[in-house]
Amino acid sequence: MAKAADVVVQCLENEGVEYVFGIPGEENLDLLESLRKSKIKLVLTRHEQSAGFMAATYGRLTGKTGVSLSTLGPGATNLVTASAYAYLGGMPMMMITGQKPIKKSKQGRFQIIDVCGMMDPITKYTHQFASADNIPARMREAFRLAEEEKPGAVHLELPEDIAAEQTDALPIPPSLHRRPLAEHVAIEAAVQKLQNARNPILVIGAGANRKMTAKVLKQLIDKTGIPFITTQMGKGVVDERHPRFLGNAALSSGDFVHRAIEAADLIVNIGHDVIEKPPFFMVRGGTEVIHINFRSAEVDAVYFPQVEVIGDIANAVWQIGEALSDTSHWDFTRLMAIREANEAQIAEGADDNRFPVYPQRLVADIRRVLPSEGIVALDNGIYKIWFARNYKAHKPNTVLLDNALATMGAGLPSAMAAHLVHPDRPVISVCGDGGFMMNSQELETAVRLGMHITVVILRDDGYGMIRWKQANMGFTDFGLDYGNPDFVKYAEAYGANGHRVESADGLLPLLEHCIKTPGVHVIDCPVDYSENDRILNSELRERALAV
Repeated sequence: MAKAADVVVQCLENEGVEYVFGIPGEENLDLLESLRKSKIKLVLTRHEQSAGFMAATYGRLTGKTGVSLSTLGPGATNLVTASAYAYLGGMPMMMITGQKPIKKSKQGRFQIIDVCGMMDPITKYTHQFASADNIPARMREAFRLAEEEKPGAVHLELPEDIAAEQTDALPIPPSLHRRPLAEHVAIEAAVQKLQNARNPILVIGAGANRKMTAKVLKQLIDKTGIPFITTQMGKGVVDERHPRFLGNAALSSGDFVHRAIEAADLIVNIGHDVIEKPPFFMVRGGTEVIHINFRSAEVDAVYFPQVEVIGDIANAVWQIGEALSDTSHWDFTRLMAIREANEAQIAEGADDNRFPVYPQRLVADIRRVLPSEGIVALDNGIYKIWFARNYKAHKPNTVLLDNALATMGAGLPSAMAAHLVHPDRPVISVCGDGGFMMNSQELETAVRLGMHITVVILRDDGYGMIRWKQANMGFTDFGLDYGNPDFVKYAEAYGANGHRVESADGLLPLLEHCIKTPGVHVIDCPVDYSENDRILNSELRERALAV
């Protein structure tokens, strides 16, 4: 016989869990004691939301379920945003929350809310343990669902009295499982469409950011010369330095990539996920689409693909590549001309010396300083568009960009999780001053754990993304300004290293110093967004139309 809390931890160990991120409460003390005796590392954070972001990012980077922990009531409600982040973003993440005793409660409704009911709309699975004997089966099922396509968040509630129960139940070993392969008739239909096309194009989305997909996609592109674009969450699936990379769909419309899609006569949409704004809309009688994904297409008025190849994406792409014969009639002259125009535009501003720093220069310098395997973890703000457009990702999951929930506050915790998964890689978190301050307390966690990360705070003393949209809509500038602490002193108060950018030329050497010098580094970088509207809304549209 064993205590139920011990069985929960045995199940976690059985699933290969390395870390549990979170903040315990009174209702978790049995579980906390079980964790103390385990090889699993507890990462104690300063806010449950950060713990959830870290668990989700761990899941994104490893494909294994990241685990977060909170107590009941306010601890559980603090996990809600992180749950939505993982649920929409396709990141396997488990939340274990505490609860008052369910068999004999002596405290009325104190701190009690229906946590399972709250979590239900933003998880793949939620369950309250009512018996210690059921723990192994429910744990195994939760891990299965968290990691099964599309990955996402799951939630388990462990009441205090159940955690203390005795049981002889044992963990259930994970089963051997393989994703189903695409059916050969669908493969043949896709191949026939491609053989009949003259200038097809690949659109690589969030669902393609999985193991093995990068390798077979590159093989297909190298074999046929077919050009490709990426969505924001498809960045890095194929090295974006590739001569057939046409650009990233950072904007909803009016960019060079949209011109490229218009010029194609067949779109191969790989890993399409409706959480991202689509880079194209289908119309009746317009360009046909081949949908390749783990799941069938969610059809709506602007997306109704003619061929669906459903199954393991990597295998489907490999089968199509093997079956394609002569493609010498393909002509990508027009698409390559669009690519050259886009490349020329991206190069502009990379050495801009104006100060405060212009976003083009910022993106270029961070790309210069990071090696191919280096990781940039973005919070949410207008700089995300600049990174999506201008930062060329060399490898999968080296740009941790959230274009699903697109929440502020995730940049620093994501960078911390990236460091835990890849301690040998340089990690830079890029945050706006607004997003950084939402979870800035985690600097203490990073310092306490001896992490080596660099946090670049883009300071414009206001909610810049909303200001940009406000101006676009013709509204008066209102309600978006705030004050900031002295970020250098703020970092030093936590035991981190504080730095301030004093000139555009000073950014690159400062970045080089930070990624070479162990420790937590915080860089206060004033940024100038004054030309965002002109460049992103007017100039790009005009130049794209001119190609």
